[in-house]
Amino acid sequence: MRKLTPPANSTASTEATTSWKVVGKSKHHESAIKQTRGDALFIDDIVLPAGALHAAVVVSDVAKGVIQSIDLSAVEQHPDVVKVLTAADIPGKSDIGPIFEGDPLLADGQIKYHSQPIALVLATSHRSAWQAAKLASITLMDQPASVAFDSAEREPHILPARQFITPNHIETSSEGHSDTSSADDVIINSSLSIGGQEHFYLEGQISLAMPSEDRGIFVRSSSQHPTEVQTLVAEVLGIPFNQVTVDMRRMGGGFGGKESQAAQWACLASLGVHHTGKAVKMRLPRGMDMSMTGKRHPFHNHYQLSASSEGVINSASITVNGLCGHSADLSGAIVDRAMFHADNAYYLNKATITGNRLATDTVSHTAFRGFGGPQGMITIEAAMQHLAIATGKDALDIRLANLYRDDKNITPYGQEVEQTNEMKAIIEQLEQSAIYRKRRLAIQQWNKTNPVLKKGLALTPVKFGISFTATHLNQAGALVHVYTDGSVQVSHGGTEMGQGLHTKVGQIVAQTLGIDYQHILVTSTRTDKVPNTSPTAASSGADLNGMAAHNAAKTIKERLINFAQQHYKLSEPIEIVADELVSGEFRLSWHKLVQEAYFARVSLSSNGFYKTPKIWFDMEKSVGRPFFYFSLGASCSEVTIDTLTGEMQVDRVDIVHDVGNSLNPALDYGQIEGAFIQGMGWLTTEDLRWDDSGKLASNSPMNYKIPTIGDYPAQLNISLSEHANPEHSIYRSKAVGEPPFMHAISVWCAVYDAIGSISDHTIAPKLQAPATGEQILQQCMAQYEQIGYTRAEVKSTDSRAKEWV
Repeated sequence: MRKLTPPANSTASTEATTSWKVVGKSKHHESAIKQTRGDALFIDDIVLPAGALHAAVVVSDVAKGVIQSIDLSAVEQHPDVVKVLTAADIPGKSDIGPIFEGDPLLADGQIKYHSQPIALVLATSHRSAWQAAKLASITLMDQPASVAFDSAEREPHILPARQFITPNHIETSSEGHSDTSSADDVIINSSLSIGGQEHFYLEGQISLAMPSEDRGIFVRSSSQHPTEVQTLVAEVLGIPFNQVTVDMRRMGGGFGGKESQAAQWACLASLGVHHTGKAVKMRLPRGMDMSMTGKRHPFHNHYQLSASSEGVINSASITVNGLCGHSADLSGAIVDRAMFHADNAYYLNKATITGNRLATDTVSHTAFRGFGGPQGMITIEAAMQHLAIATGKDALDIRLANLYRDDKNITPYGQEVEQTNEMKAIIEQLEQSAIYRKRRLAIQQWNKTNPVLKKGLALTPVKFGISFTATHLNQAGALVHVYTDGSVQVSHGGTEMGQGLHTKVGQIVAQTLGIDYQHILVTSTRTDKVPNTSPTAASSGADLNGMAAHNAAKTIKERLINFAQQHYKLSEPIEIVADELVSGEFRLSWHKLVQEAYFARVSLSSNGFYKTPKIWFDMEKSVGRPFFYFSLGASCSEVTIDTLTGEMQVDRVDIVHDVGNSLNPALDYGQIEGAFIQGMGWLTTEDLRWDDSGKLASNSPMNYKIPTIGDYPAQLNISLSEHANPEHSIYRSKAVGEPPFMHAISVWCAVYDAIGSISDHTIAPKLQAPATGEQILQQCMAQYEQIGYTRAEVKSTDSRAKEWV
């Protein structure tokens, strides 16, 4: 059962000048009807030009080694194959690393991971291309592969000089952080292994490249970063950027997996166009997609906390180790964000946070919803559960005792947490609405009388920083045209991947101009309309592009009002609202106003630009303000586990999430719900596994389990906490893409709590993530063994061992 609670404050914008509004209303997704009908086109739906070719790649069957010989004759002789290309056929740059080099477009001599592309096959059909690619004969000198933390930590780190570029060590200054430790302090320490996650977007990696005039390239790419695709295609082909146009109308999901790693397939398709003069389409089959693309970074973290007997933290030492894969990709910034979120919502007093970027012989791991933040956040939440057991306190009380507060609100990296009262209020609101205390007592009683089925309960906060940690990416552009019939076309630099960004931007432009939403059309994202765009990531899509579109629309509106004031000799105040220009008793329709302005030669088009204010960071000192603001929230989860089988069911989840002034409540509810379920999958069922040779073993839906409807909580209650963002964001809203993902940590903590109940919370479980059935069973058995019970003894004590309540 899902229950969505309307926000207590339904006012969408404190900046609105009238009661009329478009922003703040629940509008359906702009493509919802088209997608329901099957009319919404994705790249695979586009009719190909005559003579179009299909691309596939010859891949390595080892994870590490040296290429000794390549025989492609059998591939070339396939009747449907038109051309086969290798690294020697790349006219420009052969490395497509997004920030640092290390990502060859096609392997040339050295194999760095299993299924690495070695050659490009161009054929007359998709099936023929992939079948022909299997005919290649590659002789390799195999070398031992390192895929696990134990071996990776002994190897040189990714970018050993990285400390000169981004922090690998954060330490609180002595100023404002007094040493309150004593000999009676409770000291806890433990390690936490955190698995990666497959993006499993519905639409896989795909690109369609076509020749254009002057030997240029037109690319349709399922990418979160069209500008990066444009840049890399141009560099690979050795042509100016202005000869490459990238178009992106909609994605069937991205989640970070198409931020940097969509570029390779666009570059390969474009390379095919360069050599054949034909359009080339490249679509990865699901199994190949899973094997050849990066995942959420697995982490292996360690924490040590010193706290008073009441559980108040005096000092913390946290190390986060990201397993990065064979190259840097975006790992530097991802580990940064894990470090920045290792405090979550807690004042750690004297804290030392270290981040390491470890190389492994696997695909290069990449962005995924939360961008390292979840891996840092779950570490301190595991520590909170551990500290509760060590002090004999309820875990919620430990969390409340350590929340940031007015007199202790400086993060380890020096940023002030300004909404401490709001954070506490959200937790207290959820504590009441979820009936936490009463349910805690009921669960304690349940666990005393049910030796096999155990229940767990956890309430965890979320404090997530909003902005790219790479400061230069916090910028956006937009282009707005008003046509003489009053209709409006909007282009902006953000990409639509199902999250509803185009819908929100359309609402923003309508609200800014003072017209009905039906007049707005948001078009595809194109590099020839809005240049030099940042990726749609870091939960910043609406913040950045919405404000850029707002600025463009505001310019046009000011022109129209100035024209009307002079032309009709109107006195202020003058406003455009609900499709009318209004000044006292004077009324003029939007359509008439636009036509009059056109005949008066008033420009009805404008570009807009926005850069996030206030943010800065000193890399050398590891101190600054990397985030414009924090998104807040809290979740409470209850689970039941079977201690004899490891089975787990989520009984109830309650979420309160801070969205500022919601731009579109319906879309925000959807984002919260989807993010939570995806996060729950990461922490319970999605188990990435590489075998000893470095091959991905969990490479299909048969052996990699994303959540299904059967995993959906029996009861899910979502409430929006609407309070105007104290920072000047677009209509005082807050980002909602990534932060709700981390509400799923409460499920993992509830599993931890259920396991701990076996020993009456006297023994801290060594629960890892994901908490799969196998992991739960192992930890249950460990608890029983430590208190002196055998499996048979437990089973014999309860005739209702299989009765789920």
